[in-house]
This record gives sequence, structure tokens and C-alpha cells, in this order.
Amino acid sequence: MSAPESDVRPGPSPAAAPKPQAPPALAKPKPHPVAATLSLIRFAHTVFALPFALLAALLAAGGVPAPRTLLWIVIAMVGARSAAMSFNRIADHDLDAKNPRTASRELPSGVLTRRYAALFCAGSAALFVLAASQLNRLCLLLSPVALAIVLGYSLTKRFTALSHLVLGLSLAIAPVGAWIAVTGAVAPLPVVLGLAVVFWVAGFDVIYSLQDEAFDREQGLRSLPSRLGGRRALLVSALFHAAALGFLFATFALAGGGVVFGVGVLLAGAFLVRQHAIVRPGDLSRVDAAFFTANGWLSIVVFACGAADILLRGR
Repeated sequence: MSAPESDVRPGPSPAAAPKPQAPPALAKPKPHPVAATLSLIRFAHTVFALPFALLAALLAAGGVPAPRTLLWIVIAMVGARSAAMSFNRIADHDLDAKNPRTASRELPSGVLTRRYAALFCAGSAALFVLAASQLNRLCLLLSPVALAIVLGYSLTKRFTALSHLVLGLSLAIAPVGAWIAVTGAVAPLPVVLGLAVVFWVAGFDVIYSLQDEAFDREQGLRSLPSRLGGRRALLVSALFHAAALGFLFATFALAGGGVVFGVGVLLAGAFLVRQHAIVRPGDLSRVDAAFFTANGWLSIVVFACGAADILLRGR
């Protein structure tokens, strides 16, 4: 005989307690336009070329140039570099948007517009030409050539793997231009110093480009890493840096440098060696240390030692 059914019916199951919801993510604050612009042109990277321009100015004057000349040299540097960097961001806008490493930059992320970058580029180029006109006639006549080089670099990766050398040439304009600004003429010494800058910059740009080796190859862009592979590209970078050190020593010799300047050249060699000691084709974790830290210190140390040497000998 079956057991009698209970008169008690199960009540409705209590409603499940609602799960606590995570608070909505706070929107990332939009950077101030000034901060965004400084980031657009990588203002901190001014440390690469400006010290060499100032060193060339001191070498040309045999001491400290006139304050007015120094001021216009710095303004010219700011104008040329700002024009070059903003043009680079415009030219590479679509590529930057595809590359995970660069997709957060100001233009692809929408922090700044292409129109703003174009206006900023035009204004910076005009500022450079104005500064050149305030220095001397030769500076003014050469200003369109300088702009063509610094702006044209951004397009070279489309057709040559030697774009690293063009970037080096863009920065080498700084010491040559500073010498012309002081003397109104070209001479062998600033050209040799400029060659040191060409190969120094080309060498560290090859190291920096290792990060985009696969992306460049996929997009059909030309660079030494994408063409040769990381290991052989690093070898070429080392050869570039050996040439840079040789030209830097030649600058020291042509300038009749003393002990302090010589110490600066030796320290530059140590910074170059360090870059190649900490970066390996299979380990790019220290590329930033090689790119910014070592090279930033190199330019500052060479300038400081060279300037101190010039001033001490001029006393």
C-alpha cells in the first residue's frame, strides 16, 4: 500500500540573491591637449639631437655663442623636430592603427585629429623657417632642404630598408645646421660630427625596429630587421655603431679635444656596447633601456664632456 500523499505542498523556492555587480569602469580621462601634443611629437626624445646641436654651436664659436643665436638655434630645433614628428604620425596613421604596439597613439586612438596634427605640422615648419631667417642667409636658403629631409624620412620605409640611415641624416642636420647658424658657412668638423650622428641614430633605430619585424614584413614595409632577420640586423646595427664611434673620435681629433672630451668619447663607446649587450633577437624586453636610456645618456654625456672641454680650454 502506497504511503499517503502529504497535504503539505512545497512552497515556491526563494529567489536567488542577486549577485553583486562590479562598479562600472571609470572612463579613462582624456589627456590635456598640451600633454597629448607633447606625446604626439615625443618631446622627451629631443634629448637625442639637441645636445649635438649645442655641442656644434660651442665648437663653432670656440666657447658660448651669443645668447640670441643660441635661442634661435633651439627654436629652429623645436620647429623642425615638431614638424617631422607630427608629419610622421600623419603619414603612419593607418599603419599605427593596425599595429598593436602603436594603436594607442594619439591619432589612431582619437585623442587628437589628423586635421589638428596637420595644422600643428604646418605651424612648426613655419616656425623653423622663421628661426632660420633670424640666424643668417645660408640657414634660410637651406631650410627647405632640411624640411624635405626631415619630412621625407617618414615615407622612406615604403621603398628602402635603409630608412634607418635617412632617420640618422634627419638628426644629423642638427649639428651641421647649428655650426652654420654660428659661422654662416659649412666646414669639415660639423660634417664629421654629423656623420657620427647618422650612424649612431641608424644603429639604435635598427634595434628599436626589432619590435616590428613581423608587422613590417606582413605589411610590406622595409626595414633591416624585416629584410635580414633580427640576428643579422643586430650585426649591421653594431657596424653602424662602430662607424659612429669612429666618426666621434675623428670629431674629437679635428676639434683638438682635451682629456675631458676624450672621456666623453670613451663613455659614448661604453653606452654603445651596453645596447648590444642587453638586446638579443629572442629577447626584446630591454629594447626601451637600449633605445632611450642608453642613447639619452650618450648624447648628454658627449655634450657635457665636450662643452666642459671647450670652456676649460678657452679660459
